[in-house]
Amino acid sequence: MADLVKTLESLGFKNVKTYLQSGNVIFEYDSNDIAEIEGSIERKISETFSFSVDVIIRTKDELENIVKGNPFIKELDIELDKLHVTFLSDIPDQKAVLDLDVNTAENEKFEIIGREVYLYCPNGYARTKLKNDMFEKKLNTAATTRNWKTTNKLLELSS
Repeated sequence: MADLVKTLESLGFKNVKTYLQSGNVIFEYDSNDIAEIEGSIERKISETFSFSVDVIIRTKDELENIVKGNPFIKELDIELDKLHVTFLSDIPDQKAVLDLDVNTAENEKFEIIGREVYLYCPNGYARTKLKNDMFEKKLNTAATTRNWKTTNKLLELSS
């Protein structure tokens, strides 16, 4: 992760912080062009580390809205450690969302709001079919999932 910090600093990012070994990075940058920033990071990672990765960025304000907007958080009997957020690189096509046919396990729930998929996986994320590759394939977009604790920690670190 130290090499990743140095790599991003070489692009002009400031106050670069990582969280665990998860690939999550908090940083400041002068540009507001998210697509440009994502592309710049993807290219630099490819050049530096010789592998390709999809970069998905959320601003501090977006993270605040994601945490506040979780539709499952106030439901009775929800175990917070069973909540996850799948971050999508794009807003999925509405037809693809409406046509989404997923056989969820008992008591599993998901809701797509904007570029996020809120998940409740009471049997654990390791056992769900609600994985990144399924959403990527069916919604034709890149995806990455973080548990609720990590999502909240990223918001905290960005403040």
